[in-house]
Amino acid sequence: MDHSTHGTHLSSVAAMALSGFTLAALVPGVLRLTRRAPLWERMSVPPGVALPLLVLVHGWVVLADLAHPMPDGIAFASELVLLLAATLFWLPVVTYTRHRLSDPGRCICLFIAAPLLDIPALGVIAAGHSAGGIAMIVGMLPVGVTAAVVTWSWITREERQQAADGLPLAVQGGDPHAG
Repeated sequence: MDHSTHGTHLSSVAAMALSGFTLAALVPGVLRLTRRAPLWERMSVPPGVALPLLVLVHGWVVLADLAHPMPDGIAFASELVLLLAATLFWLPVVTYTRHRLSDPGRCICLFIAAPLLDIPALGVIAAGHSAGGIAMIVGMLPVGVTAAVVTWSWITREERQQAADGLPLAVQGGDPHAG
């Protein structure tokens, strides 16, 4: 076994996992910690722009290197553009800006984004780099987990609000004929 090739393979798998994890967990984590920063209001774009932008930039960054390996400088610049696109995507989901999504909007946005962001990783797998593609998919699992958490918190918040308002069971969505 050629250890130099093996080391390069492991580093590319780690890079794919880190890239996915950065996009799916680190960026939203930093934004959540700084969600009231004035900079985010100035940077925020509508989610209808941010989601397709992220999907397209992510696809380009991941798949362009498969077609023609990029020089290090261009690859680095591409990652910075991807980081910016990820920031723009997460702003309406986790920060308080004029483009903040409602709870249902956040759920829909995240549940749409999760599989779309996996498509380039499938391209990586199809190109024969299974470990790298799978590493990227695993690294981006926090998008789906976040979608589930946002959905769960929205549902429980609505149920608590209805209970606090003293709405009857039928209005709350229960079965009025049960019991």
